[in-house]
Amino acid sequence: MSTSLDSVDYVVVGAGSSGAALAGRLTEKSTASVALLEAGGPDRKAAIHIPAAFSQLFRTELDWDYTTVPQTQLSRRPVYWPRGRMLGGSSSINAMMWVRGFAADYDEWGDLCGPDWSWQGLLPYFRRLERTAGATDPDHGRSGPMNIEPQRNPNPHTAAFLAAAKELGHTVEPANTATPNGFSQTMVSQRRGARFSTADGYLKPARSRSNLHVITDAQVTRVLFEGRRAVGVEYVTGGVARKVLARREVVLSGGAVNTPQLLMLSGIGDATHLRERGIDVLVDSPEVGANLTDHLISALAVDVPDRTLFSAERPRELLNYLVRRRGMLTSNVGEAYGFVRSRPELELPDLEIIFAPVPFIGEGLVKPSGHGVTVGAILLRPQSTGSIKLASPDPLDKPVIDPRYLMDAGGTDRAAMMAGLDVCEQIIERLTARGLSSGRFLMPPGGELLPRHRRDALALADHAHTLYHPVGTARMGSDDASVVDPQLRVRGTEGLRVADASIMPTIIRGHTNAPAIVIGERAADLLGAS
Repeated sequence: MSTSLDSVDYVVVGAGSSGAALAGRLTEKSTASVALLEAGGPDRKAAIHIPAAFSQLFRTELDWDYTTVPQTQLSRRPVYWPRGRMLGGSSSINAMMWVRGFAADYDEWGDLCGPDWSWQGLLPYFRRLERTAGATDPDHGRSGPMNIEPQRNPNPHTAAFLAAAKELGHTVEPANTATPNGFSQTMVSQRRGARFSTADGYLKPARSRSNLHVITDAQVTRVLFEGRRAVGVEYVTGGVARKVLARREVVLSGGAVNTPQLLMLSGIGDATHLRERGIDVLVDSPEVGANLTDHLISALAVDVPDRTLFSAERPRELLNYLVRRRGMLTSNVGEAYGFVRSRPELELPDLEIIFAPVPFIGEGLVKPSGHGVTVGAILLRPQSTGSIKLASPDPLDKPVIDPRYLMDAGGTDRAAMMAGLDVCEQIIERLTARGLSSGRFLMPPGGELLPRHRRDALALADHAHTLYHPVGTARMGSDDASVVDPQLRVRGTEGLRVADASIMPTIIRGHTNAPAIVIGERAADLLGAS
């Protein structure tokens, strides 16, 4: 690994879920030299590795700390968007939920982008990257770089949540089948109770490779071109501008926010928008920054008497974790989930119900004041889409993020979320009937005094937030309007590709970390074959 250099075969921008996988796998499979540039620093802080502590990373130097524009349908609130700014990217700041999604979602990618992006086309990559503890299903990997395991010490309230779901007629099944039909305890990207990020899985094993150069605290400001061929990037480190040249290709893996921002800063985007920001147009590509899709969550929290993660920071729990890697601090917070339909005629679920054995309040920024549990509804296939735009031509300015939550013309998204909150209410009623909660609502505050519909509407408007899954802002497709083609090449350029969640043509019914890593793995094969 290195801190600075002049030229390499490949430059990869962003050491997150996709970029770390790409750089690690490419340098393992070939002798090609790779410079991996990461705007943040190393992943040394203790809170990164203690699973239940992930919200302590919010709004720190390890977080891009983005905020959306005020959202009309959410009481005109801006919504906080944490994104990992360190080695491992958002895999070092997320809740470690390993939820692949539905085979049908990837088959939709296959219809849009070719069979290599279908479920059968991508399944070998899932197997290749996973090292799944206790796996007997041949569809799950056993020897890959990413350690996936059951929760080490699931909370007793999680079992009560799953029992309540079963009482309501839902099935309880193993996680990550190709067609999930019910509720599951979460599989997590951990190893022996500690977080296991792509920095752990791909970069740490590669530390001795002479062909991998990892440069941290290096924020890329633009892609360098000769004509329309990408030849390197410019980056800032310690207040000094530097360059690194690519003899073969540049790959952007900054994620659904940073990748479109960097494309636009480099002259690739909607021509009118670029000219308004004083940027010379290299490629008029109107869909750069468009098609932003995200999973919205709205949740209800109720009190319980004890045994929740509110006690996780007690000295006894800390000692248990440090000595044995056991106890409440091993929790990923989102300990269980299930898939449901907002309308019975739907072929596939459009909602996920998630459970946390702690009150997750104020977008995770408000520390709980007592014991409680959270049951939330997640909109899996929103009709509403938004955009990423430049605030200015200054590459260090944060972009303008507008997901346009619940803004679809037909109101389908809002109706689905209200149906999901009704399922949350049913589960909470079961917990209350069994004496596990008094029924006092912690979120929305005083909710027990409101009719159910008004309570749910208040939870949606005043408390809904992101589930941290933005995708689609550099859409992949076989059509000429797409930003990248099925080989991840940026249309209108040479020597430039994108490999991260921004290329997802549609959002999956699941969580986006696993497929983002798959994209990095797939990109490594594409580069190795080029």
